[in-house]
Amino acid sequence: MSLLPLDGPTGPLPAPAAVSAGSLPAPAPCAIATDLPPSGGAPRFLTRMGRPARRLLTLLPLLLIGVWAVLDWRALYDGTARLATADPGWLLVGLFYTCLGWISASVVRQGALPERLPPGLLVASQFAAGAANHVLPASLGAHAVTLRFLQGQGIPLARATASLALYALVRPIAKTLVLLGFLVTLPGLLRLGDLVPDGRMLFLPAVAAGLGLGVTLLLLTVVRPLRRPAARFVRTALTDARRLHTMPSRVLALWGGAAAAPLLQASVIHAVGASLGMTLSWAQVAFAYLAASTAVGSVPAPGGIGPIDAAMVFTLAVYGVPVSLGTAALIGYRVLTVWLPLLPGVLCMSALVHRKVL
Repeated sequence: MSLLPLDGPTGPLPAPAAVSAGSLPAPAPCAIATDLPPSGGAPRFLTRMGRPARRLLTLLPLLLIGVWAVLDWRALYDGTARLATADPGWLLVGLFYTCLGWISASVVRQGALPERLPPGLLVASQFAAGAANHVLPASLGAHAVTLRFLQGQGIPLARATASLALYALVRPIAKTLVLLGFLVTLPGLLRLGDLVPDGRMLFLPAVAAGLGLGVTLLLLTVVRPLRRPAARFVRTALTDARRLHTMPSRVLALWGGAAAAPLLQASVIHAVGASLGMTLSWAQVAFAYLAASTAVGSVPAPGGIGPIDAAMVFTLAVYGVPVSLGTAALIGYRVLTVWLPLLPGVLCMSALVHRKVL
């Protein structure tokens, strides 16, 4: 018995040949369903739902920035009005340092992974991550965008998550080392006594860190399904960290980029302050930023906006900068680092989502 070809000519089937007595009759052809999806393809209704969902994800960042602009319109208006009277040359210098900040973030991301990432897409992803970072607190937006990018580049989830953890761990350590370097090399230039917080200011961060550690240990103890993924994550993170520190190029990228990031941000503040007439030196502004961001950097605010700004105005006042001038410098700093690149960053994110990079 032979099977009839499925792609044969249409029309009535030829009559079967005569069979001898006692032989079985020829089997009737079976009807073939034609409404099934192609082999290996998704059902049509999932495909139809996927296109609107992707378009919604492309337009969602634009909606978020519109809502944020309405809620925070006064800061945007005041900063723009003050920058209109500033020195444009110094503002261009501040914008240059802002662009270098995205490159430094890309360098640190590359240093946290053994695999080589495409440089152009990496910088574009960090530019988009900068926009997402100012929407969600504690850098969750930037980490989410970076995680999607790494998975799109074929990085396994465990290794991508371990690289994010290493990135988040190295940056505060590098900032602390830079702060200690300032204290050692420039002890007479910096007014350390007025900037060191007392024990009451250090009590709240210590309690928050203790609660975070306690809650994590409690979850791992009570929720058993979390133990195996947590153990796998720790094992992958330790293995990758040990491997990365045997690669000189990754060590330089990881620690050098992390140390350069706060200095570049301080350089933006110094440039904006100079454009408004502030006479502090770069070292004083850099130390003020390092002290302010270290003191309140653990407060979960979108992009650090709010706590760091208030602490920075206080540290500038210690050096004799009027509060109005310090506030104007911080508003200009936020305009250069947040509002000016926010719309291009959101458009870049939408383009990456449309191209399925994210």
